[in-house]
Amino acid sequence: MNPNIKTTKMNPKVLLVLLWVFFTVNFMYCDTLLKLEPGVLEGIMSGYLADGTVKITAGFLLGTAIMFEIPFLMIVLSWVLKYRANRWANIIAGTLFIVVQIGSLFAGTPSPMYIFYTIIEIAGLLLIVWNAWKWRNSETFVPADEAARTTASASASIPQPMSGRK
Repeated sequence: MNPNIKTTKMNPKVLLVLLWVFFTVNFMYCDTLLKLEPGVLEGIMSGYLADGTVKITAGFLLGTAIMFEIPFLMIVLSWVLKYRANRWANIIAGTLFIVVQIGSLFAGTPSPMYIFYTIIEIAGLLLIVWNAWKWRNSETFVPADEAARTTASASASIPQPMSGRK
């Protein structure tokens, strides 16, 4: 093993952005499919959700819009925030949405499709929290192109045996 070769890791910012996109696409598609379940559109038309347990009001819609904006915002914040703020924003937002996803299972009677998506979404959120939690220092990240240059320059500086000379 060559001690001059640095191992490369995925940039934690890129990984967090990808995980937030994964979560966001899943929750959006779940909400889209949810409207196809029998009785859901009729409930919405009557002004209620979750088997009639949640009244649709202007306040409810604003609160829902704010909650749904957080994952969209986290896609951008995960890319632009500096290490410490980035790490904590991901831990807090990820944990908040884990609680929200678990709580959503108790609003009405969730369908098998909804439970499936909730499990997938919670898994994605757990990965967000875990990766943000274990992310220790932004300076330890070595971009792949820099590692390639380091590897190339390290191998170029290693003396090569010359054949035919004694």
